[in-house]
Amino acid sequence: MSTPSYVPWTEKHKPRSIAEIKEIVGEAEYIDSFVSWLRNWKPGDKAALLYGPPGVGKTLLVEVVAKEFGYELFQLNASDTRTEAALRRLVGQSSKTVSLYGSKGKLIFLDEIDGLYGVGEADAVKAIVELIKESRVPIVMAANDPWDPKLRPLREVSVMIEFKRLRSSSIIKHLKKICAKEGIMADERALKIVAELAEGDMRSAVNDLQAAAQGKKRLTVNDVSWLRARNRQYQAFDVLRMLFAAKRCDDARNVVNSSLLDYETLMLWIDENLPRQYTDPEELAKAYYYLARADVFLGRMNRGQKWELLKYIIDFMTAGVAMSKIHPYRFTKYGFPQKILLLAKAKGTRAIRESICEKVASKCHLSKRKASTEIMPFLHVMFEAPGLAKHDVSRWLGLDESMEEFLKKHR
Repeated sequence: MSTPSYVPWTEKHKPRSIAEIKEIVGEAEYIDSFVSWLRNWKPGDKAALLYGPPGVGKTLLVEVVAKEFGYELFQLNASDTRTEAALRRLVGQSSKTVSLYGSKGKLIFLDEIDGLYGVGEADAVKAIVELIKESRVPIVMAANDPWDPKLRPLREVSVMIEFKRLRSSSIIKHLKKICAKEGIMADERALKIVAELAEGDMRSAVNDLQAAAQGKKRLTVNDVSWLRARNRQYQAFDVLRMLFAAKRCDDARNVVNSSLLDYETLMLWIDENLPRQYTDPEELAKAYYYLARADVFLGRMNRGQKWELLKYIIDFMTAGVAMSKIHPYRFTKYGFPQKILLLAKAKGTRAIRESICEKVASKCHLSKRKASTEIMPFLHVMFEAPGLAKHDVSRWLGLDESMEEFLKKHR
């Protein structure tokens, strides 16, 4: 029986074996690294964290390897399971029991691990770390961007395996194979357009091919002329590379439209990484001049709510910085902005202080502002000094251990 025409070609024509994957991508190092990790895994070993841009085959490789090696695959989208309780309920038992079906046992796969946002994300990450350490079966995770500070505990208990963007030649090769199976005579120029617009994303390319070619016997350049590159949302490291590599002002400006970052956060990323990218004093000075101009205009815009200045801010921080380079672009390892890291570290401390002020304000019938300025200094002195009065005060206010520690150490 033939496969119904409405089945997505990404599913209908996806590789079914490791050999088929290698036919498309070649002898990719990440395939051998993952297979080697799985073959040698034993209880107590690290998990595997597969990372790279969307559509490069992270999920596909896990599914194919699990089937080929005889594992029962337990797959869960981490972004849909954001609480510690849910993760322990769904994953905990599976990580401690053997499979009744797979000859090799279970393989747990947590996809989109970088989608853990919102309330409870820290507890969810902590729960996953504990599950990895306790698990009797291998655990695999996948992420587009694993460098978020909140995922650092996961990186520390994982073997990191990077997936690269697919080359256009690899995508064209797979598109030709699909066309042959579908009985479509395809102009190679049309396939090249589809592949280039996909920007290394095989899933995107196959979806575009199906949209343009399904039901046809021939595929021409005219058939794909309407396709446009999707409005992709790039992560911080990709954004910086595109910005610093830009050769035209327009290309540099368009980076903002392709980014998940807001312009103020992007400015912090640029500021942190300019010395890494621009080593020539002349180009560095020029780039910082334009970044400083952007910061000046940002202050004016925020103070006077003059949003018409935003276009100048973006011009200075993108086109101005990109056009400051004298030497050709070179690959550079970028770093996370220290200001964001410091704010993230201080977030917990601020939250504890806020909670204490709320308790003091409630008990003393004061505003939180007065509790902070008039009562908190005395509490710090009280908790730093010896004596038992602080225990009575702590019980009266209903402070927990973290609040008591804060009052002892953070004056």
